[in-house]
Amino acid sequence: MNILITTIFDYPHEGGLSTHVATLKNGLEARGHKVDVLSFTQLNPLLRKAYAQAPGFIASKFKPGSGQLMNDENRMTLIRKQLERVKNEYDVINSQDVYATLAAESSGLPIVETVHGYYSYEAISRGAIKEGSKEDQVIREREKKAYNLASRVVTVDQRIKDYVYKISGVSAAAIRNFIDVEDFNPLKLDLSGIREEFGIPVDKKMLFVPRRMTEKNGVIYPTLALRKVLDKHPDTVLVYAGTGEQMPAIKEEVANQGLGESVMLLGTVAHEKMKYLYGVADVVLVPSIHSYGVEEATSISALEAMGSSSPVIAGAVGGLKEIISDHEDGILVQERDTDALSNAIIEVLDSAELGEQLARSARRKIEREYSHLFAAEKYEQIYHEAINDERVRVE
Repeated sequence: MNILITTIFDYPHEGGLSTHVATLKNGLEARGHKVDVLSFTQLNPLLRKAYAQAPGFIASKFKPGSGQLMNDENRMTLIRKQLERVKNEYDVINSQDVYATLAAESSGLPIVETVHGYYSYEAISRGAIKEGSKEDQVIREREKKAYNLASRVVTVDQRIKDYVYKISGVSAAAIRNFIDVEDFNPLKLDLSGIREEFGIPVDKKMLFVPRRMTEKNGVIYPTLALRKVLDKHPDTVLVYAGTGEQMPAIKEEVANQGLGESVMLLGTVAHEKMKYLYGVADVVLVPSIHSYGVEEATSISALEAMGSSSPVIAGAVGGLKEIISDHEDGILVQERDTDALSNAIIEVLDSAELGEQLARSARRKIEREYSHLFAAEKYEQIYHEAINDERVRVE
């Protein structure tokens, strides 16, 4: 089968969608399929700048939110034009966002849309548009149209599946996120020298936050929880890998609390390096929160940490509650509860035995339930269904 994965976003880029695409591509190719990716990054750089970036930037100066909508619409147009050139090379399109689905409408190819989140709500959460605005209403209509246009819809957790049905009446298939299990096998990684490479003190306990710095990821809370942890375990360093709009708030909090010696902001880290950082972390933190109706899906960061045999502490929201069993293969804490987060970190740092038990159980669960090869097989079945549906419709 010849499969084209499409998105109006950049690829590769920092974040779960890009990781999902890369890992799914590897799984499908391992099963003998030809897989290409068409993203905004693959388009002509001059067109990207002149047509899909600069106009939206200027529009946002005059009316907040209008630039986001303009950028998405223009990216969609560029992807549609590229699809017209290459559509005869593929059997099926697997779009990764609402606008990539709409871009594929005129291609005549069967479309499978993977829904990673709540498109309009997430734009509101990151401050790109205002709730209830004209832009919000337009994007919600685009969502409904895309879900009904696709031959098949796949969501990455049950809650998003329920959301899709609620707003569009479309019954989706839920396939939880996944990882290349062997790629994150700590027994196959040489972890020597990793801390030195990133300047992380080798004599300190490492708390690791592998998250884009956006509000729904709750990235401010590890910094808010750190002082209490340091009172009990002064030999601790909090390490962030990621960028985003919450970075200034974290820097401000670090300065206000005088935590400069105990917090490290690595910025963007290549995905290939992340598995090594998971491997040397003493605790991985995924402190997600509800934000404007947005909940964490089946977090790839959490799956990667669990696959790396690292103890994980996560916010008890969304898909995190689906993948982590509290005090069996990780610890769940109430969102925004700084004391609960501090206490959970201290609990793991106090007991090496507990951390090891959580890590072993987490690795076993990932091996059993979250393999990318197993997920690729499920996607393959859905692609076949979409292709057969399109043949019936044409006949």
